[in-house]
Amino acid sequence: MRKYANSYSGRVFSEKNGNSYSGRVYGDRHWKIPFFVSLLVSITLFTTTIFGLYSSSYGRDQVQLDMVSLARPAESDVYFVESDFQSFQSNGFAKNEPPRFAYLISGTKGDSHRMMRTLQAVYHPRNQYILHMDLEAPPRERLNLTISVKNDPTFRKVENVRVMAQSNLVTYKGPTMFACTLQAISILLKESAKWDWFINLSASDYPLMTQDDLLHVFSNMSRNLNFIENMLLHGWKLNQRAKPIIIDPGLYLSKKSDLATTSQRRSLPTAFTLFTGSAWVVLTRSFVEYCIWGWDNFPRTLLMYYANFVSSPEGYFHTVICNTEEFRSTAIGHDLHYIAWDTPPKQHPVSLTVKDFNKMVNSSAPFARKFRKDDPVLDKIDKELLGRTHRFAPGAWCNGTSADGADPCSVIGDDSVFRPGPGANRLQELMNKLLSEDFRSKQCSTKS
Repeated sequence: MRKYANSYSGRVFSEKNGNSYSGRVYGDRHWKIPFFVSLLVSITLFTTTIFGLYSSSYGRDQVQLDMVSLARPAESDVYFVESDFQSFQSNGFAKNEPPRFAYLISGTKGDSHRMMRTLQAVYHPRNQYILHMDLEAPPRERLNLTISVKNDPTFRKVENVRVMAQSNLVTYKGPTMFACTLQAISILLKESAKWDWFINLSASDYPLMTQDDLLHVFSNMSRNLNFIENMLLHGWKLNQRAKPIIIDPGLYLSKKSDLATTSQRRSLPTAFTLFTGSAWVVLTRSFVEYCIWGWDNFPRTLLMYYANFVSSPEGYFHTVICNTEEFRSTAIGHDLHYIAWDTPPKQHPVSLTVKDFNKMVNSSAPFARKFRKDDPVLDKIDKELLGRTHRFAPGAWCNGTSADGADPCSVIGDDSVFRPGPGANRLQELMNKLLSEDFRSKQCSTKS
């Protein structure tokens, strides 16, 4: 192209000097080369355009997947929107590395000792833990909980237990409950890239099997399974929860008070279907990432909708998962808890005692609720189900000696080795039922 430009300039210069013939001969000798080059370029561009338009209708998804594969940076604490699709697709069936859990244990005024007891009963160096005491607890109690965690030699060494520095005011049945849960999930996602399932517990919850039992069974399962009760919201619950418009004072007041109900009522949504279930869940990392990032805006839309919803913690995650095609088939309708309810309409769980022990064990659930503080049944669970005689429920990771009453868990061994017991067998039986084709075919059903 440079020669062609020079020849064109030379032609003009020659004509200005009256020697147009020599300039014209010079141009006639070289016009073919640039002409054919331009023709070749034009044909290439035209062909590319035609094939690009033809393939765009079916190639768009492939382009998105290519973007996903490039979107995950080397740094584990940086996320792009597209990477969440990659996260869901890549979890698949059990990896070579054993799974990890991320626990949220929450409590309120007077719950600090119960929270520590639950934490120690579910502790495993492989997992992540975050504790939250709401704003109703006095500052001294929240400080004492933080000091207890900080001074524990195992927690200090492994660095997998955190106490949320920000205490939120949490209103029963209000959106501040699941807003606090979402904040805890955000912190867990930020602080650790190595966990597979999120589990929320309260100070009133307690395990019915060891973490070795739980981790052993989950090692042989798909990392895409979400254990969350899911039922179509209908009947009296539909009228009493979906139509009223409530305001949670915990959003703008510094002291706890009951939900405020407005005189106005709203119509039922038509853009999505409402589901409900237990507030206690075991959710995959890929699903909670979707709820936090909400790359298609649906989780954010529901977050705003449930801000004025009665008992929103029993509906938000359930409605998100059952209305999202990518995750609907991953929902397993069980909260992995044993809960004994009051007489109909079964709105409040009764406190469990020693007389409920056999029912708890026979349920094969890994957790139960609710328990009163220091109820004798907790000691029975420690002794007969967890084998807990010191701070933690023992597992294969406890590499110390128990001679002379020493704590074997004071020495940390390999946290990827498990020593499953009877609890693993019970849980495996439950999983066989929950993962059966008959049970899974009924999930997120829109039939009332």
